[in-house]
Amino acid sequence: MGFPAQRIPITVAQGGAHSLVTANGSGSSISRNHLQASRSFKYPPQKGSVIVTSPVRRAGAFAGLCTLTLAVPFLGPTLTAPIAAFVALVALLTTDGPVFELFAFPDDYAGGRLYGLFTFVLAVTTLGALAVLGSLPLPIFVGAVLLVGYGAFAETIARAQTDVDILQTVVFCTVGTVAALVGQAATRFVIEEPIDPALPLLVFLAVSGTLLAALLRDVLIAYDDPIVLLSVGLSMWLLYELEPTIGLVGMAVALGITIAIGFVSHALGAASIAGMLTGILLALLTIVLGGYDWFALLITFFGVGSLSTKFRYDEKATRGVAEANDGARGSSNVIGNTAAAMIAVIGYAASAVDLLTVDPWLFTFAFAGALSTALSDTLSSEIGSVYDEPRLITTFERVEPGTDGGVTWQGELAGIAGATAMAAVGFLVFPAIGLVGAAIIFASGFVGMTVDSLLGASLEGQYLDNQGVNFLATVAGALTGAGLFLL
Repeated sequence: MGFPAQRIPITVAQGGAHSLVTANGSGSSISRNHLQASRSFKYPPQKGSVIVTSPVRRAGAFAGLCTLTLAVPFLGPTLTAPIAAFVALVALLTTDGPVFELFAFPDDYAGGRLYGLFTFVLAVTTLGALAVLGSLPLPIFVGAVLLVGYGAFAETIARAQTDVDILQTVVFCTVGTVAALVGQAATRFVIEEPIDPALPLLVFLAVSGTLLAALLRDVLIAYDDPIVLLSVGLSMWLLYELEPTIGLVGMAVALGITIAIGFVSHALGAASIAGMLTGILLALLTIVLGGYDWFALLITFFGVGSLSTKFRYDEKATRGVAEANDGARGSSNVIGNTAAAMIAVIGYAASAVDLLTVDPWLFTFAFAGALSTALSDTLSSEIGSVYDEPRLITTFERVEPGTDGGVTWQGELAGIAGATAMAAVGFLVFPAIGLVGAAIIFASGFVGMTVDSLLGASLEGQYLDNQGVNFLATVAGALTGAGLFLL
């Protein structure tokens, strides 16, 4: 299990912290936050002299509980609601014994209650109520619960077998996708809804939900699966309402392209695992909800932006201005640069199915404007930071390289080149926009890049971090694109 047999760690509560004690009596104090942050601990804590169950058995027990959601389409809410109430009551009343040992997370020992189990049941019940009393489709409810339960179970088994993070992620995504797909299909079969015509949609929802779950589990602590479950269920519901119409072959091609690009970016060190998951999810949503013309703009940003990060990287590292993690972009960086664009994609899809009464071209220009800003700012920062004597954009005073809001003429030229490149790609993939539309995309990128520098000089470090600045700048680029389109 990763420890010598004679040094099995035992954790007991001591004044709000945990003490790690070995068989020979020695020990060292570690914080509860450290335990919470680790998904890979091999031996759970003990209560008294009773050894607690392994993480694998606990995850298996939770997966078994998730399987009970299949009873909802068979028995209906009248008979299944008491089951959920009973499990919640057991979680609150159980303080010891085999049931406690089976379901208890490390934090549950401090409070003496199965709070992890209770919050998970509460999350399941919330989604179930939305399915029974609201308009959440029942297949999505069942699929989301099985996705999280069996995906976590499989990932826990993988962690016991290997320390390779990417393999653990692949296992979670594979099993989670299959579980979500089986759950949706089985529910449709029971409630007599057709499966074959909806298969591409079921695959899309299963994959999208699994990628989101894997991403959230990577950035949250180990015991936040209730939050993951609610986020996944509600997101799958939103995507279902957007009525994507991609066929099964198109879905397979989209998956192949996005997964291949994600793995290549991770293998080349351009993205962390969280960054890879974020990129795959965003690319898949762009292709399915927008199209390959939209995807061309997105991949231009990802590709050119990643190359610019590696530009004279060692020199930037020496100056202290290089991207952390050897240039591998994390989820926060990817989201900060692309969240505005993804909102535009969802808005476009919503307008296409008349959920929004807005001209879809408005969202097209917002999407292009956001990505034009993201590429312009990335090139300006990555290339401009290797040159000396930057000046603060608000006062034009000379500042040290890497100073927030500092700009160089070389960086400004690089940013203009980025906006030009995005405008050119937009002109090629959306020929209907003409030269005027290309000019709008260029102007959006330049405006957004300038807003980024202004925010960096005035608010970054005190009120905003770098990702917050990136997000607001891309929002400014998106609004500029949409606004110029309306003129």
